[in-house]
Amino acid sequence: MLFALTACTAPAATAPVSAQSTPPAAVTEQTSPARPASTPVVVDSSCKVDADCTVKNVGNCCGYYPACVNVNSPTDPAGVQASCQAKGMMSVCGFPEIQGCSCVQGKCAAAGSSNPLRQPMSENPAPVR
Repeated sequence: MLFALTACTAPAATAPVSAQSTPPAAVTEQTSPARPASTPVVVDSSCKVDADCTVKNVGNCCGYYPACVNVNSPTDPAGVQASCQAKGMMSVCGFPEIQGCSCVQGKCAAAGSSNPLRQPMSENPAPVR
């Protein structure tokens, strides 16, 4: 009787087959933007008519940065940020509010933009109290 009990508890002759035949891929956590491309994107701001221009996010070291560029121009804001990080560079956060773009002397330029970092002084400023 003792022999029968030990036979039930004996290990199997072959190891069970794992459902996973390949080892799991290593999990890597990406905490920074992608590395800069070996060839940075060149933003094209050339134009012949106003319709050649549009507002796109070209990026800067702080993040979002709109600019008037050619409608067919590539942009790479993530590449710009990665390049800034790789070089240890920073930039001032803030960006112009661009209402539209126009073609000025063959280059796309902002039309009706304002700079939120600097407000124009009125001719008669109120005294500071």
